[in-house]
Amino acid sequence: MNELEKTLEALPEQYSPMLLKIDEVLPLAKIDTENFNKASSQFKVATLDVVDLTPINSAKHLLAVIQQTRQALEEASIKLRRKQVELKRKELELMSSEGNDTDELVIDIDELKIHISNIEESGKGAVRRLANALDQYQSILTALGKDHLTELDYEKDQARYHIMTAFNQALTAARARGGLIDEGNHIYLFQLGINGALAQAEVTALLEAEQEALNKGMAPSHEGIVKWLNLVADRFEKAPEAYAAQRNMQVLNPLLTLENKQ
Repeated sequence: MNELEKTLEALPEQYSPMLLKIDEVLPLAKIDTENFNKASSQFKVATLDVVDLTPINSAKHLLAVIQQTRQALEEASIKLRRKQVELKRKELELMSSEGNDTDELVIDIDELKIHISNIEESGKGAVRRLANALDQYQSILTALGKDHLTELDYEKDQARYHIMTAFNQALTAARARGGLIDEGNHIYLFQLGINGALAQAEVTALLEAEQEALNKGMAPSHEGIVKWLNLVADRFEKAPEAYAAQRNMQVLNPLLTLENKQ
């Protein structure tokens, strides 16, 4: 008998209808819970968690998820083994107790079994999370035509990533502010070496094109926004490097960057 059953058994008679329902449904619910014993669904990972605008930055995000989940699984494995060793020790102690007061030992054993079961259930969810993140990561590598990513790949991607992020945020702010980029994103664009008036012109042109399409009964697409972000990244890709050079800095020193697989 597990701890929940012991607790329920001690309840007053008026709880009988509830206990019958629990007895009927809880085993099924426990099985189905395994389907949701993870932090995020596959859908959420692909659409709401990993939202980076370039494939390489998405891969970097996924690598962080992979590392975090792997470390959690490793630590859980050690914890599980310790609990299993402790459980064996307690069970041997109980067997050799020879009729002495064993209430404390029985409680300790029940508690350890609960801990072990909970660790195992969490581990199953973590395994599914890790497998999904690895699958997503491999999909990106395949699309990029690579079998691994280097630090140099990541560094070279940073200009496009930040330019696209800045313009995406600027566009979102402008939609809510009568077409005007907000102060925070003007600061972001300036730090990337992009003139705020030029950025505003790009955003205004896109909003006007969308409105023209709507006036003609056409629906602007999400894909169109992504294409626009890539176009502005093409136009301004050298701006951060030029602005850094004005301040006697460099955005990338290849000699200090890992280029090969370790």
